[in-house]
Amino acid sequence: MENNFLSLIKTRRSVRAYKPQPVPSEALDAVLEAGTYAPTGGGRQSPTIIAITDPKYRQEIARLNAEVMGNNTDPYYGAPVVILVLADGSANTFVEDGSCVLENMMLTAHALGLGTVWVHREREIFDSESGKALLREWKLPETLRGVGAIALGYPAKEAGQPAARKQNYIVRI
Repeated sequence: MENNFLSLIKTRRSVRAYKPQPVPSEALDAVLEAGTYAPTGGGRQSPTIIAITDPKYRQEIARLNAEVMGNNTDPYYGAPVVILVLADGSANTFVEDGSCVLENMMLTAHALGLGTVWVHREREIFDSESGKALLREWKLPETLRGVGAIALGYPAKEAGQPAARKQNYIVRI
């Protein structure tokens, strides 16, 4: 395995502060395309990737996410792009499928000098009536279930050091 790929994995960090600078469309396209090459159960490609750059929807999805948490902060840390990953809830691997999509996109973003953080609560959002209303507005099937999201943008500060790996993380039998 090439050392640069291992280095990419080892140096990716969750970013919780972003510059307001927009993400260039070429970079966003590359991140989104990487998500489409993630493995999925049975090759079904159950996930749907939704890139939100429109300020109206960016604000709405942040409000819905914060509402689930019971506060009014921005769960996406000011990132200019929010990428939602939803998946067909009838696929028995929809969570795993969507998780692989999110990981592919996070690693690609890091390779391009962008920052990400995985954000939860999309399941609660899109299982709610407000989330279903957004799906209808976006002309997407209401059977989609939330897996997760990533905030995407240029980091506002340098990434920290990784936590030490726990003992017994790996067991060989």
